[in-house]
Amino acid sequence: MSNTNGILYIVATPIGNLSDISLRGLEVLGSVSLIAAEDTRNSKVLLNHHSIQTPMTAYHEHNEDRKTAFLLDKLTAGESIALISDAGTPLINDPGYSLVEKATQAGIQVMPIPGACAIIAALSASGIATDRFSFEGFLPRTSGARQTVFEDYQKRQGTLIFYESSHRIAKCMDDVLAVYQPTHRMSIARELTKTYETIVTGTVEAVHTLVMSDSNMQRGEFVVLIEGFDKKQHKDDGLSTEDLEVLKTLMGECSVKTAVKLAVQLTGQSKKLLYTTALALNNAD
Repeated sequence: MSNTNGILYIVATPIGNLSDISLRGLEVLGSVSLIAAEDTRNSKVLLNHHSIQTPMTAYHEHNEDRKTAFLLDKLTAGESIALISDAGTPLINDPGYSLVEKATQAGIQVMPIPGACAIIAALSASGIATDRFSFEGFLPRTSGARQTVFEDYQKRQGTLIFYESSHRIAKCMDDVLAVYQPTHRMSIARELTKTYETIVTGTVEAVHTLVMSDSNMQRGEFVVLIEGFDKKQHKDDGLSTEDLEVLKTLMGECSVKTAVKLAVQLTGQSKKLLYTTALALNNAD
Protein backbone atom coordinates (compact mmCIF):
# COMPACT_ATOMS: atom_id res chain seq x y z
CA MET A 1 0.00 0.00 0.00
CA SER A 2 1.44 3.32 -1.06
CA ASN A 3 2.17 5.81 1.69
CA THR A 4 1.33 8.66 -0.69
CA ASN A 5 -2.33 7.69 -0.88
CA GLY A 6 -4.93 9.31 1.28
CA ILE A 7 -7.37 7.33 3.44
CA LEU A 8 -11.00 6.74 2.56
CA TYR A 9 -13.04 6.90 5.76
CA ILE A 10 -16.52 5.34 5.87
CA VAL A 11 -18.24 7.40 8.54
CA ALA A 12 -21.57 6.43 10.10
CA THR A 13 -23.81 9.43 10.79
CA PRO A 14 -26.96 9.83 12.96
CA ILE A 15 -30.24 8.26 11.81
CA GLY A 16 -32.23 10.99 13.56
CA ASN A 17 -30.80 12.45 16.73
CA LEU A 18 -27.83 14.62 15.73
CA SER A 19 -25.95 13.66 18.91
CA ASP A 20 -25.72 10.03 17.79
CA ILE A 21 -22.26 10.28 16.25
CA SER A 22 -18.97 9.14 17.74
CA LEU A 23 -16.21 11.47 18.87
CA ARG A 24 -13.92 9.74 16.39
CA GLY A 25 -16.45 10.34 13.63
CA LEU A 26 -16.49 14.06 14.40
CA GLU A 27 -12.69 14.17 14.47
CA VAL A 28 -12.48 12.52 11.05
CA LEU A 29 -15.12 14.78 9.49
CA GLY A 30 -13.24 17.81 10.78
CA SER A 31 -9.80 16.68 9.59
CA VAL A 32 -10.26 15.24 6.09
CA SER A 33 -9.77 17.27 2.93
CA LEU A 34 -13.24 16.52 1.57
CA ILE A 35 -16.54 14.93 2.60
CA ALA A 36 -18.45 12.95 -0.05
CA ALA A 37 -22.10 13.23 1.00
CA GLU A 38 -25.22 11.62 -0.43
CA ASP A 39 -27.11 14.92 -0.05
CA THR A 40 -24.97 17.94 0.80
CA ARG A 41 -27.98 19.98 1.95
CA ASN A 42 -29.02 17.31 4.41
CA SER A 43 -25.47 16.74 5.65
CA LYS A 44 -24.92 20.48 6.09
CA VAL A 45 -27.36 20.38 9.01
CA LEU A 46 -25.20 17.80 10.78
CA LEU A 47 -21.93 19.64 10.06
CA ASN A 48 -23.32 22.98 11.22
CA HIS A 49 -24.64 21.36 14.40
CA HIS A 50 -21.12 20.19 15.24
CA SER A 51 -19.33 23.31 13.86
CA ILE A 52 -17.54 21.37 11.10
CA GLN A 53 -16.58 23.38 8.03
CA THR A 54 -14.94 20.75 5.83
CA PRO A 55 -15.87 21.15 2.13
CA MET A 56 -18.43 18.70 0.72
CA THR A 57 -19.15 17.21 -2.68
CA ALA A 58 -22.30 15.35 -3.70
CA TYR A 59 -21.96 11.58 -4.13
CA HIS A 60 -25.19 9.74 -4.89
CA GLU A 61 -26.67 7.02 -7.09
CA HIS A 62 -27.07 9.36 -10.09
CA ASN A 63 -23.43 10.50 -10.24
CA GLU A 64 -21.72 7.53 -8.56
CA ASP A 65 -19.70 6.37 -11.57
CA ARG A 66 -18.41 9.82 -12.49
CA LYS A 67 -17.70 10.91 -8.91
CA THR A 68 -15.93 7.65 -8.05
CA ALA A 69 -13.18 8.48 -10.58
CA PHE A 70 -12.98 12.04 -9.24
CA LEU A 71 -12.62 10.88 -5.63
CA LEU A 72 -10.08 8.19 -6.50
CA ASP A 73 -7.90 10.82 -8.17
CA LYS A 74 -7.91 12.86 -4.98
CA LEU A 75 -7.16 9.83 -2.82
CA THR A 76 -4.22 8.77 -4.97
CA ALA A 77 -2.96 12.38 -4.82
CA GLY A 78 -2.72 12.03 -1.03
CA GLU A 79 -5.98 13.63 0.09
CA SER A 80 -8.09 11.83 2.70
CA ILE A 81 -11.85 11.71 2.15
CA ALA A 82 -14.84 10.86 4.37
CA LEU A 83 -17.84 9.14 2.79
CA ILE A 84 -21.19 9.72 4.51
CA SER A 85 -24.79 8.95 3.62
CA ASP A 86 -27.95 10.83 4.56
CA ALA A 87 -28.28 8.74 7.71
CA GLY A 88 -26.64 5.71 9.25
CA THR A 89 -23.78 3.60 7.92
CA PRO A 90 -22.77 4.23 4.27
CA LEU A 91 -23.25 1.41 1.74
CA ILE A 92 -26.07 -0.17 3.81
CA ASN A 93 -28.84 0.43 1.29
CA ASP A 94 -26.96 3.59 0.29
CA PRO A 95 -24.39 4.54 -2.38
CA GLY A 96 -20.68 3.86 -1.94
CA TYR A 97 -19.97 0.29 -2.99
CA SER A 98 -18.36 1.29 -6.28
CA LEU A 99 -16.00 3.71 -4.54
CA VAL A 100 -14.99 1.27 -1.81
CA GLU A 101 -14.50 -1.56 -4.30
CA LYS A 102 -12.27 0.48 -6.60
CA ALA A 103 -10.36 2.07 -3.71
CA THR A 104 -9.60 -1.37 -2.32
CA GLN A 105 -8.47 -2.61 -5.72
CA ALA A 106 -6.21 0.43 -6.07
CA GLY A 107 -4.49 -0.30 -2.75
CA ILE A 108 -6.04 2.68 -0.96
CA GLN A 109 -6.71 2.18 2.73
CA VAL A 110 -10.43 2.11 3.56
CA MET A 111 -11.14 2.75 7.23
CA PRO A 112 -14.58 2.27 8.82
CA ILE A 113 -15.75 4.67 11.51
CA PRO A 114 -18.64 2.73 13.06
CA GLY A 115 -21.81 4.21 14.46
CA ALA A 116 -25.56 4.37 13.89
CA CYS A 117 -27.33 1.79 11.72
CA ALA A 118 -31.13 1.60 11.64
CA ILE A 119 -31.39 -2.16 11.22
CA ILE A 120 -29.07 -2.85 14.17
CA ALA A 121 -30.81 -0.26 16.36
CA ALA A 122 -34.22 -1.77 15.61
CA LEU A 123 -33.02 -5.35 16.14
CA SER A 124 -31.37 -4.56 19.47
CA ALA A 125 -34.59 -3.14 20.95
CA SER A 126 -37.18 -5.38 19.28
CA GLY A 127 -37.18 -8.43 21.50
CA ILE A 128 -36.87 -10.55 18.33
CA ALA A 129 -33.98 -13.05 18.11
CA THR A 130 -30.64 -11.39 17.33
CA ASP A 131 -28.33 -14.40 16.85
CA ARG A 132 -29.05 -14.78 13.14
CA PHE A 133 -30.72 -12.36 10.73
CA SER A 134 -31.02 -11.39 7.06
CA PHE A 135 -31.40 -7.86 5.73
CA GLU A 136 -33.33 -7.41 2.47
CA GLY A 137 -33.21 -3.62 2.07
CA PHE A 138 -36.50 -2.44 0.57
CA LEU A 139 -38.79 -5.25 -0.56
CA PRO A 140 -40.37 -5.35 -4.06
CA ARG A 141 -43.15 -2.89 -4.83
CA THR A 142 -45.84 -5.41 -5.77
CA SER A 143 -47.88 -7.50 -3.36
CA GLY A 144 -47.18 -10.77 -5.14
CA ALA A 145 -43.42 -10.23 -5.13
CA ARG A 146 -43.43 -9.31 -1.44
CA GLN A 147 -45.42 -12.41 -0.56
CA THR A 148 -42.92 -14.51 -2.49
CA VAL A 149 -40.13 -13.11 -0.29
CA PHE A 150 -42.12 -13.91 2.85
CA GLU A 151 -42.88 -17.44 1.67
CA ASP A 152 -39.18 -17.97 1.00
CA TYR A 153 -38.28 -16.88 4.52
CA GLN A 154 -40.96 -18.91 6.32
CA LYS A 155 -38.65 -21.87 6.83
CA ARG A 156 -35.48 -19.88 7.51
CA GLN A 157 -34.35 -19.68 11.10
CA GLY A 158 -32.97 -16.15 11.07
CA THR A 159 -34.90 -12.93 11.67
CA LEU A 160 -35.98 -11.19 8.47
CA ILE A 161 -35.30 -7.43 8.49
CA PHE A 162 -36.22 -4.90 5.83
CA TYR A 163 -37.01 -1.22 5.32
CA GLU A 164 -40.44 0.02 4.32
CA SER A 165 -41.82 3.40 3.31
CA SER A 166 -44.84 5.18 4.76
CA HIS A 167 -46.92 4.86 1.58
CA ARG A 168 -46.45 1.06 1.40
CA ILE A 169 -46.43 -0.02 5.06
CA ALA A 170 -50.18 -0.80 5.19
CA LYS A 171 -50.11 -2.97 2.05
CA CYS A 172 -46.93 -4.61 3.28
CA MET A 173 -48.63 -5.55 6.54
CA ASP A 174 -51.52 -7.06 4.57
CA ASP A 175 -48.98 -9.25 2.79
CA VAL A 176 -47.32 -10.30 6.04
CA LEU A 177 -50.71 -11.34 7.43
CA ALA A 178 -51.53 -13.20 4.22
CA VAL A 179 -48.43 -15.41 4.48
CA TYR A 180 -47.56 -15.80 8.17
CA GLN A 181 -49.67 -17.31 10.91
CA PRO A 182 -51.56 -14.63 12.89
CA THR A 183 -49.69 -15.71 16.04
CA HIS A 184 -46.23 -15.38 14.47
CA ARG A 185 -44.07 -12.70 16.14
CA MET A 186 -42.83 -9.55 14.47
CA SER A 187 -41.75 -6.00 15.25
CA ILE A 188 -42.05 -2.57 13.65
CA ALA A 189 -39.69 0.29 14.48
CA ARG A 190 -40.58 3.72 13.10
CA GLU A 191 -38.81 7.07 13.28
CA LEU A 192 -35.88 5.64 15.26
CA THR A 193 -34.10 8.16 17.53
CA LYS A 194 -36.52 10.90 16.43
CA THR A 195 -39.26 12.65 18.39
CA TYR A 196 -41.97 10.12 17.54
CA GLU A 197 -39.87 6.97 17.81
CA THR A 198 -42.13 3.93 18.18
CA ILE A 199 -41.12 0.28 18.53
CA VAL A 200 -43.93 -2.27 18.63
CA THR A 201 -43.44 -6.02 19.03
CA GLY A 202 -46.23 -8.58 19.07
CA THR A 203 -48.08 -11.09 16.94
CA VAL A 204 -48.53 -10.49 13.22
CA GLU A 205 -52.25 -10.06 13.81
CA ALA A 206 -51.79 -7.54 16.64
CA VAL A 207 -49.21 -5.45 14.79
CA HIS A 208 -51.34 -5.49 11.64
CA THR A 209 -54.36 -4.27 13.60
CA LEU A 210 -52.34 -1.47 15.18
CA VAL A 211 -50.95 -0.24 11.86
CA MET A 212 -54.39 -0.28 10.25
CA SER A 213 -56.16 1.44 13.13
CA ASP A 214 -53.63 4.18 13.90
CA SER A 215 -52.78 6.63 11.09
CA ASN A 216 -49.62 7.67 12.95
CA MET A 217 -48.34 4.11 12.49
CA GLN A 218 -48.40 4.71 8.74
CA ARG A 219 -46.11 7.74 8.89
CA GLY A 220 -42.33 8.01 8.92
CA GLU A 221 -39.52 5.61 8.09
CA PHE A 222 -39.87 1.96 9.07
CA VAL A 223 -37.70 -1.01 9.93
CA VAL A 224 -39.74 -4.23 9.91
CA LEU A 225 -38.57 -7.42 11.62
CA ILE A 226 -40.20 -10.85 11.32
CA GLU A 227 -39.23 -13.71 13.59
CA GLY A 228 -37.55 -16.65 11.90
CA PHE A 229 -38.64 -20.28 11.83
CA ASP A 230 -38.26 -22.05 15.16
CA LYS A 231 -37.46 -25.73 14.74
CA LYS A 232 -38.39 -26.44 18.35
CA GLN A 233 -42.00 -25.50 17.61
CA HIS A 234 -42.29 -27.62 14.44
CA LYS A 235 -41.77 -31.27 13.68
CA ASP A 236 -38.92 -31.99 11.28
CA ASP A 237 -40.59 -35.09 9.77
CA GLY A 238 -43.74 -33.47 8.44
CA LEU A 239 -46.83 -31.53 9.43
CA SER A 240 -47.99 -31.32 13.00
CA THR A 241 -51.26 -33.04 13.88
CA GLU A 242 -53.02 -29.67 14.00
CA ASP A 243 -51.66 -28.56 10.62
CA LEU A 244 -52.59 -31.89 9.05
CA GLU A 245 -56.17 -31.54 10.28
CA VAL A 246 -56.36 -28.04 8.79
CA LEU A 247 -55.20 -29.37 5.43
CA LYS A 248 -57.65 -32.30 5.49
CA THR A 249 -60.57 -30.01 6.34
CA LEU A 250 -59.73 -27.64 3.51
CA MET A 251 -59.31 -30.49 1.02
CA GLY A 252 -62.81 -31.63 1.90
CA GLU A 253 -64.19 -28.28 0.80
CA CYS A 254 -62.06 -27.17 -2.16
CA SER A 255 -59.46 -28.18 -4.74
CA VAL A 256 -55.95 -29.28 -3.77
CA LYS A 257 -54.46 -26.08 -5.16
CA THR A 258 -56.84 -23.85 -3.18
CA ALA A 259 -56.56 -26.00 -0.06
CA VAL A 260 -52.76 -25.76 -0.12
CA LYS A 261 -52.85 -21.99 -0.69
CA LEU A 262 -55.20 -21.47 2.27
CA ALA A 263 -53.24 -23.91 4.44
CA VAL A 264 -50.02 -21.94 3.86
CA GLN A 265 -51.75 -18.84 5.22
CA LEU A 266 -53.34 -20.61 8.19
CA THR A 267 -50.45 -22.83 9.31
CA GLY A 268 -47.31 -21.04 8.19
CA GLN A 269 -45.98 -24.32 6.81
CA SER A 270 -44.11 -24.45 3.52
CA LYS A 271 -46.13 -24.66 0.34
CA LYS A 272 -43.97 -27.56 -0.89
CA LEU A 273 -44.58 -29.65 2.25
CA LEU A 274 -48.31 -28.98 2.22
CA TYR A 275 -48.62 -29.80 -1.48
CA THR A 276 -46.66 -33.05 -1.12
CA THR A 277 -48.83 -34.05 1.83
CA ALA A 278 -52.02 -33.14 -0.03
CA LEU A 279 -51.03 -35.32 -2.99
CA ALA A 280 -50.24 -38.21 -0.65
CA LEU A 281 -53.65 -37.85 0.97
CA ASN A 282 -55.34 -37.85 -2.44
CA ASN A 283 -53.50 -40.99 -3.53
CA ALA A 284 -54.44 -42.74 -0.30
CA ASP A 285 -58.17 -42.21 -0.93
